[in-house]
Amino acid sequence: MLKINPKVVDIYHGDNVSDFAKAYAAGYRGIIHKATEGGAMTDHAYGDRRKRAIDAGMLWGAYHFIRPGDPVAQAKRFIDMAGPTPDTLLALDHEDPNVTLATARRFLETVEAQTGRRAVLYSGFLIKEQLAARHDTATAAFLATHRLWLSHYSPNPKWPDVWRTPWLWQFTGDGQGPPPHDVPGIATRSDVNSYDGTDDELTNEWAAG
Repeated sequence: MLKINPKVVDIYHGDNVSDFAKAYAAGYRGIIHKATEGGAMTDHAYGDRRKRAIDAGMLWGAYHFIRPGDPVAQAKRFIDMAGPTPDTLLALDHEDPNVTLATARRFLETVEAQTGRRAVLYSGFLIKEQLAARHDTATAAFLATHRLWLSHYSPNPKWPDVWRTPWLWQFTGDGQGPPPHDVPGIATRSDVNSYDGTDDELTNEWAAG
């Protein structure tokens, strides 16, 4: 059983953010913000919030919501728009059922080729279903080299056995799942993520690939 240790919040432009410093004071240490989606969408709130979050002492991360289409082009555009520094966490949001494992893998391969780092893989039911439905051991082994950011709104989460344990666990979102649901200074009914470790460990692992 995983322990709930809320440390990271993931957000996008639709979340009402007032003060990252309040979230930091409440014990939160990381923000992962949507940067891009599909082949054309850019989150307009990304740049301004990045500076505000870092100024408040937060670790900063960027994620791409992958859609059907050219994964190489999506990955390159994500990197361009996210503007990662060596301290920026990079993540792939894989939850569109029309995106295949092969497409997600190609995106991850491109990010690594472009940056020299492996992106974190965010997924929930989809990655479980896709890995269970096929016997591509090479793809499973490849995905296992990437940290899993698990989405499962339950006190007893499950994940594919190719990972020993998730690196992050999104245990609640939109008011579903175990509390806390609200993050001071950020939003009510937030997407909150648990990290099973200390603040120093989170910092050391944050942008590692």
